[in-house]
Amino acid sequence: MNHAPTVAIPTADRAQQAIGQIAVDLPGSTAVFRRLKLDFCCGGQVPLQQACNSKGLPLDAVLAELASLERSSETPVTESPEVMIDHILARYHAVHREQLPELIRMARRVEAVHRDSPDVPHGLAEHLEIMEAELLDHMDKEEQVLFPMLQAGGHPQAADPIHVLREEHTGHGQMLERLMALTGDATPPQGACNTWRALYAGIAQLSDDLINHIHLENNLLFPRFEPSAETQAVAA
Repeated sequence: MNHAPTVAIPTADRAQQAIGQIAVDLPGSTAVFRRLKLDFCCGGQVPLQQACNSKGLPLDAVLAELASLERSSETPVTESPEVMIDHILARYHAVHREQLPELIRMARRVEAVHRDSPDVPHGLAEHLEIMEAELLDHMDKEEQVLFPMLQAGGHPQAADPIHVLREEHTGHGQMLERLMALTGDATPPQGACNTWRALYAGIAQLSDDLINHIHLENNLLFPRFEPSAETQAVAA
């Protein structure tokens, strides 16, 4: 399932946008606001510029940090596996490592604060923790074993770890299905607080990122280093 991409907001407009709305519109911004002690939940109706002024924070620096979160999902046009791997590492591996701890933190808060709501996603934080552990292990395998092998021009044995990682990708897809079931396709209930809405926006972004990440590896990178059907037939 693909969700609407994050739309870049002009700097002047972002400064006048309510921080609660930024938290919902821009996945990852909640971690910035939390670190800067900017209240995006109960005090989320305040424009970013006013919130920064009241805390003595430099608006330009905050805007620059928020702008860095507006990431494109476009795959670079390249025939180079090395460039493709560098893109995967920067755009997906690094981003997943940022996304999941913040999503887990927000999920714990939503499950605790709204535990009596019939719409609360019980078990969401635990599921995200399992996803994080499996993704970290998976990405470590790619970074420590497969990617160096591919960057060196490939190896006759590369097909074996690729096969394992493809199977793990299937498992990641199943975990995404469970994630969407827990959150009603990342659709917050009517009247949800800013934290809940920001959590589901972040989950939608995680889902899109992970789907694009798996597509890039399964369909564009891995086939370059796997034996073709013709080669396998000859070998047989």
